[in-house]
Amino acid sequence: MTEHPSASHARQLMSVVVAGATLLLVVHALGRFIYTPLLPYLVGDGQLTASEGASVATWNYLGYLIGALLAVRWYRPDQIRVTLPVAMLVHVLTTLLQTQVEPVSWLSGLRLINGIANGVVFVQAPALILEWLVRRNRTSASGLVYVGVGVGLLLSSFLVSGTADLLSGPARWWPAALLSIPLAAWATWRLVNLEVPARIQRDDGSFADKGPLLDRASIPLFLSYAGAGLGYILPMTFLPLLTKTQLPAGHWLVDGSWLLVAVVTIPAPILWSFLGARFGDLAALRVNYLIQFLGALAVVLSPGPLGIVLCALLVGSTFVGTVLLTQRIGRALHPHQGPRLSAAMVALYSVTQMAGPWLTRQWLDAGGTLAGAFTLGAVALGWGLLLALFVPRAEDWHARQS
Repeated sequence: MTEHPSASHARQLMSVVVAGATLLLVVHALGRFIYTPLLPYLVGDGQLTASEGASVATWNYLGYLIGALLAVRWYRPDQIRVTLPVAMLVHVLTTLLQTQVEPVSWLSGLRLINGIANGVVFVQAPALILEWLVRRNRTSASGLVYVGVGVGLLLSSFLVSGTADLLSGPARWWPAALLSIPLAAWATWRLVNLEVPARIQRDDGSFADKGPLLDRASIPLFLSYAGAGLGYILPMTFLPLLTKTQLPAGHWLVDGSWLLVAVVTIPAPILWSFLGARFGDLAALRVNYLIQFLGALAVVLSPGPLGIVLCALLVGSTFVGTVLLTQRIGRALHPHQGPRLSAAMVALYSVTQMAGPWLTRQWLDAGGTLAGAFTLGAVALGWGLLLALFVPRAEDWHARQS
């Protein structure tokens, strides 16, 4: 019996989206954000202090910036087919090596290299998939790739809490390392075989290799996104540690705060994709910033269980939405420069999120509290909301240019 073409196309689309989500799960959750629930245990094991933990996180974010800048250079689909497998191999190797090192300097170096791989993959995988979807008139499905981040956060929470009494010190990285290998192998193979033109073309047939990315429309979007990078990274790095300092041992939120973040992150890409399609990506982005701002502010205004729960729910349900909505708005403002635009945005995003842990360390070393550092995150998200008000709708902008 012959299979209906629509069923075949739907299955193909699903496999591509799942492959992209899997890569983000591996590099962004098992590679990067698993450090957040691990940090209190690594501090408890004596491998790190809270201040050293912030420093290690900063090295990882520096690597993420370098990776994003490399993706600005290697943004064409034919280049992605080479760099994506290399980056995934680097991710797997550095994660395995993290199981063997204890000195903070060695861990910092590995987290730097792991961050480079993360930055390359986080730019290139969604950008390649978006170009593939655009050619099939399925752009709205692009946000589903980010479901992998939420699923990965939930998985990382279970991996850390489920092995907390069995492992200690560097060995706590083993579950993430072993799981990354088969997932990375399959998903990488699936994406490098996508049928996407080697170079992106404009409607007139010219190649979109060069061209300005910054203008009066995109500059507010870039500056807004910078606020998002600084604003979200504080709760996403330090919320479990803050919970441990504010609540007694054995309280369900000590492990449960990260679980809450993970659970609400899973449906977030679907929710914000729908809201963007229903009300417009720009309107959805502004609401997204407002909710995220309130989440970061919650632990400052209401220390304790209520503030922690609100922060976990409000930030967890929005930060991935900020990424996918901003990427779609940027591509609408600058059609045919998708991978290059994505790389430039992630590079800027990583600069400001790298500043978050560094500023937190300076604050803690000066005698400040961890809860006080979250005020900086709220201010940054307020900045993001303000600048988002100056971003024009793509159709209005292009009408003005014609």
